[in-house]
Amino acid sequence: MTRKLLVYFLTLLTLTFTFFTPSASALLRQHQESPGVMRYHSQASIKDETGHAWQIILYKVKNPGASSDINLRLVGFPSIVKFEHPKALEVMTAHGLLLAAPDVYASGSPAPNVGEYKFTAILNQLPTTKSLKLNLPLSGSDTQIKIPTNIITEWQMLVTEFD
Repeated sequence: MTRKLLVYFLTLLTLTFTFFTPSASALLRQHQESPGVMRYHSQASIKDETGHAWQIILYKVKNPGASSDINLRLVGFPSIVKFEHPKALEVMTAHGLLLAAPDVYASGSPAPNVGEYKFTAILNQLPTTKSLKLNLPLSGSDTQIKIPTNIITEWQMLVTEFD
C-alpha cells in the first residue's frame, strides 16, 4: 500500500511542476566587469510565436560617475534571424500602449542575430501585473515575443534593488 501511495505522490508532484511552472523564468545576476564597475542583469529564454528560442537579457552597468542606462539585448539563433538596424523595438502593453525603444546598434551590431535597445525610459511605463509583447524588427518579417509577468516583475526588481 505504501508503494502505491509513493507512486501516486510522485506522479502528482510531477504533474504539478509540469502544468504550473511558468513557461519562462529569469534570474537576477550580478558580476564585476572591472574594478568598481558592476553589471546587473536578468536573463531568460523565451520562444516566439513560431517556436524559435530567444535569449532576452535586460541589464545595467553601474560605473561610478557614469549614467546607468538599462538595455534590452535580444539574441536569436544564428542564420535563422537577422535584425533590421536602425529600426526601433516596439513594446505593446496589455492595455494597448505602444512604446518604442531606440536601437543601440544603429551603426552596426556584433552579429546579425543580435539586437539591443535602450530600455531605461520604457521600464517605468510597464505595468507589473500584465504581460507585454515585443515586436522584433527582423529582416523579412517582424516577429513577436510575449514577455510573461514574472519576468516583468524581475525587470522592475533590477531597477529598484540595484540603484
